[in-house]
Amino acid sequence: MSKPQKVHIVGIGDDGLAALTDSTRQLLADAEILIGGEATLRLVPAGKAERLIVHDNFDPAVDKIAASPQKRIVVLATGDPLFYGVARHLCSRLGKERFEVAPHVSSMQLAFARVKESWEEAFLTDLASRSFASLLDKVRVAEKVGLFTSDQWPPSRVAATLLEHRLDYFSAYVCENLGSPDERVTQAELSELLREEFAPLNVMILVRKPNVPDRPLEARGQRLFGNPDEMFTQSKPKHGLLTPSELRSIALAELDVGPRSVVWDIGAGSGSVAIEAAQIAHDGRVFAIEMDPEDHALILTNAERFRVTNLTPVLGRAPEAWQDLPEPDAIFVGGSGREINRLVELAADRLRVGGRLVASVGSIESVSAVYGVLRRRGSDVKVWMLNIARGTEQFERLRFEALNPTFLLAAIKPK
Repeated sequence: MSKPQKVHIVGIGDDGLAALTDSTRQLLADAEILIGGEATLRLVPAGKAERLIVHDNFDPAVDKIAASPQKRIVVLATGDPLFYGVARHLCSRLGKERFEVAPHVSSMQLAFARVKESWEEAFLTDLASRSFASLLDKVRVAEKVGLFTSDQWPPSRVAATLLEHRLDYFSAYVCENLGSPDERVTQAELSELLREEFAPLNVMILVRKPNVPDRPLEARGQRLFGNPDEMFTQSKPKHGLLTPSELRSIALAELDVGPRSVVWDIGAGSGSVAIEAAQIAHDGRVFAIEMDPEDHALILTNAERFRVTNLTPVLGRAPEAWQDLPEPDAIFVGGSGREINRLVELAADRLRVGGRLVASVGSIESVSAVYGVLRRRGSDVKVWMLNIARGTEQFERLRFEALNPTFLLAAIKPK
């Protein structure tokens, strides 16, 4: 049995054949079967090839390719067929070895070029297959967002949803008919897009305004501990330094915080550990020690948001900042600096006998240093390396995004 012909998946822009290479144009001229959307096929002049028009369902194309192994077949797609395009679907159904892909410039790439913004770390997605409302947690903390809009989610509805959830800290661009003579790029505030209509073929780009902190999720479903990271106000560009919810839960369990505990959170950042400790120690006292004035202000904001009244933010550098604080039953130390072992040692001096100390560090060197400090004091030390990956839907598949590995050390102060 002869080997099947390669199927060529060719990306094409609104400028049609003009921007294609000579070899790609020859593939189209020699094709016996052309497959693509109605608008895409119109970009290629009529010829001898049989044409199969496909819509949202590509099953007929899969069946046609499978039934025509010896035919010269070209599948036309807009832009880059591997970027939210048909190539991934076809390769997964019929095998990568059956295809060759010739990409064109993606309309997403063109859109970022038109607004002169890099897209290296942007959050990119297609609203044709999912609801924008389901993506708000990712959008909330993104610096830049690129959206293939849809009939159900045009730019006006996207803007309205962002404003409804108080995510008003983005500047917006809508790029229409990219590569066509009637191409248009509109820059606007979100509120200015609410009554605007755009051509169906558009890409929407959101760029975060500088120096604006995250607006957290509403407090519905607030937990005693382990609240989602998005419920806390965090600073930009330091987003991601907040102790993740999974790590927070383990740390609070090891701290053994009780209803009347006195707790110190040293290097409190946005205050997530301190706030949840305060919720547990509702008849006790919690002190969040932070030397950064901006983060100190965020602790106040988050404490008010969670309605904890037994938390005292302390602005200052350790150990001077805790000189006048009452002796703690539990201490959490977070950080990655070179002095964390010294902070742990000084903090352990103030810890009550039988009290618990938990340190979160990000490097092997810090693990070794803190472990040595606690062992020399006669403590039994428990150590964890925590590798957490969170499931996320991407390209219509479940994938896992790994957080940075973190180390936890826990010890009880001996008599």
